[in-house]
Amino acid sequence: MDLAKQEGELSSVLVTGRSINNKIIKVGKIKGLQPILLGTILPIILILAWELLSRIGVFPACQLPAPTTIIATIREMAQDGTLWGHIGITTYRVFAGFFIGTVAAVILGSLVGFYKKVEQLFDPMIQAFRSIPSLAWVPLFILWMGIGEPSKVTMIAIGVFFPVYLNIVSGIIGVDRKLIEVGKIYGLNPFQLIRRIILPASLPSFLVGLRSGLGLGWMFVVAAELMGASEGLGYLLVLGQNTLSPETIIASIILFAVIGKLSDWILKMIEKRALHWQDNLIK
Repeated sequence: MDLAKQEGELSSVLVTGRSINNKIIKVGKIKGLQPILLGTILPIILILAWELLSRIGVFPACQLPAPTTIIATIREMAQDGTLWGHIGITTYRVFAGFFIGTVAAVILGSLVGFYKKVEQLFDPMIQAFRSIPSLAWVPLFILWMGIGEPSKVTMIAIGVFFPVYLNIVSGIIGVDRKLIEVGKIYGLNPFQLIRRIILPASLPSFLVGLRSGLGLGWMFVVAAELMGASEGLGYLLVLGQNTLSPETIIASIILFAVIGKLSDWILKMIEKRALHWQDNLIK
């Protein structure tokens, strides 16, 4: 009897534990979906108001078409296959420029952050270049490299370079000297100091710089695709302007927003995983 009673108690405990685990999983899923649901409320309200005002004639169709018209335009481009080509070439340009600009910023920013003499040598010139408007580079790059892919990718790389560079330098310079002194007390060599103290301490600033740089990359690709592009989302903007098609222009803008948001979300997830050790005020 005692053995049967113990077995019954054990099975009830296991069932209770499983039900608790299932509830925890469900609560976790709900909490994971909550930010997505909250983030979609305002766009949905704006789209519904936009559609309603367009249908009753407040917004002229020749200036601001209804969302359904824009969705139809995107669907038509998707069906005839041109949409994927435009998205693909624009995404390639952004990420190629993002990679080149990030690598250059990491190398130069690390040197400037670690060595005072290098900062005094390079930083004034870099800050002067940072003040140059993006469109000012367009005629020079066309003159140097033509209207092919190198000029477009270089344009985007320049836009990505500056925020990544600034955040790397800021992150390295902002490392608490006391942490470095503690590392020296424990006998860490310069390489170990960089790997165990300086890089982890500057990582949050670096990741913020990556997100800022990628955002500027999506902005600079529009200027880059004004340089004689025959395909790409920036080309669709020019095409819509030349053909007096506001639905094409707005469709291109919406695609920029959606793809840019998705790429930023990926970087945000990487940032969250890389900085899981941080004890933040807001979780």
